[in-house]
Amino acid sequence: MKYSYFPGCSANTTGKSFTVSTSYVAEKIGVELVEIPDWNCCGTSAAALTSPELAVALPARSLAISERELPGLDVVAPCAGCYRSLKTSVAFARESEDNRTLIKKIINAPYEAKADVLTLLEVFATDEAREAIAAKVQRKLRCLKVACYYGCAMVRPADVCECDNVEDPMEMDDLMALIGAEPVDWAFKTECCGAAQQMTIPVQAKPMIERIFQNAQANGADCIVTSCPLCMLNLDMREAEINKARVARGEEPFDIPCYYFTELIGLAFGAGPDEVGIDIHFHPAKNLLLQRELDALELEEAENIARAEEERKKAEIAAKIAAKKAEKAAKEKAAQEAAAQAATQPEEGKEAAE
Repeated sequence: MKYSYFPGCSANTTGKSFTVSTSYVAEKIGVELVEIPDWNCCGTSAAALTSPELAVALPARSLAISERELPGLDVVAPCAGCYRSLKTSVAFARESEDNRTLIKKIINAPYEAKADVLTLLEVFATDEAREAIAAKVQRKLRCLKVACYYGCAMVRPADVCECDNVEDPMEMDDLMALIGAEPVDWAFKTECCGAAQQMTIPVQAKPMIERIFQNAQANGADCIVTSCPLCMLNLDMREAEINKARVARGEEPFDIPCYYFTELIGLAFGAGPDEVGIDIHFHPAKNLLLQRELDALELEEAENIARAEEERKKAEIAAKIAAKKAEKAAKEKAAQEAAAQAATQPEEGKEAAE
């Protein structure tokens, strides 16, 4: 399980806890992420707004370096925005020789678009990685109900991202179930959170975040789990602002922490919250985990009591059955003895008469 690794610009800034938790989990399960040397910003949506050629050339430069320095390795991009940019560049290059010639001319380097681009979810959802994750779980995150939020960049455009199910992807849900959490069924898995529009048109964009929290809460989720640094930043950082507006309208504030899926996997492996970056979240995220850990212990105790009671009842029933069998056997033995005695009485009477 070795991959070329494109960290992205948020890796050591707004997405630092994603990087920390990814490194922790990858090392535990034997996934080797080899960073692309001298990689550059992928341009995300800003490059596309500036120039279509720039939008495919910026990520292509890093992909070309990976192709040269790390031949044969697929490229992993943890950030959903980076993933879409790199994936779009690969799709463009594979469309025609003319496209590849254009890219090579712009970046002034060879590039054949040989490697595929994967999300971190795709890497951890392979059979080999899932087996390794299951083997490393020390404490299952029971009683924690999670709303798995994929966002829009990992699944759209559908013809580029090639997601199995654009509206209802399941990789993160399956991973959360694997570590004992309970994924809820909700309607906003792949809804857009507004991304950069939170800065340019906040009046229209902020309700997009609020609706995500509302739907998660309405479907019983304790928290939202994501795999995109920009989605995480929008949700985690702006929850306080949204709550302030809700309180001003006389509505209850949300208390829904947000986590990276890698953070929760790390916790299930036995890591402390600070080891996987949960201590640097904007919205308080530790209390829920402590409460659900306590709930899980209480549930386990109740289950142990229930099992003990079930075993007691089984033993009681078994004892009654054994007693009935013994009683039946005793009656059968007595009947046999009586029959044997009755059979010998005529002979005794005959002997007496003679």
